[in-house]
Amino acid sequence: MRWGAVFFALVAVAAGAWYVFQSSEVSPLLEKKGPPILDDGIIAVNLPETFGEKERLGKATYEAVCSACHGPNGQGRKDIAPPLIHKIYEPGHHGDMAFVLAAKNGVRAHHWDFGNMPAVEGVTQADVLNVVAYIRRLQQENGID
Repeated sequence: MRWGAVFFALVAVAAGAWYVFQSSEVSPLLEKKGPPILDDGIIAVNLPETFGEKERLGKATYEAVCSACHGPNGQGRKDIAPPLIHKIYEPGHHGDMAFVLAAKNGVRAHHWDFGNMPAVEGVTQADVLNVVAYIRRLQQENGID
């Protein structure tokens, strides 16, 4: 029994060390991914030359519903809302359904200091998925896969 507790403690220490290493060594590398942040805190977004049909529909919905807070091309608005063209929102961290749930239910602030995001009224799941297609295209254009 005693060896089991020692083994468990060693595993816990190793996991803690790995977490600290990941936080301090890998995170700075991830900071380099994606578009640069301008002096005013807004992301500089490179725009693609073309969009697919779903992306065009998403762009129209985004401009009507999301851009007032998140900026014209997802670059965020200082002191209002975060940029969506950011590594935090890459597909591996925030999947497409995270955007759907955020629009449907709102989101408690957890990555940024902008405050909570309210639920978005008047959009369907299909509308939000089109917006996600638009945002994913912008992310790809800006090196966020």
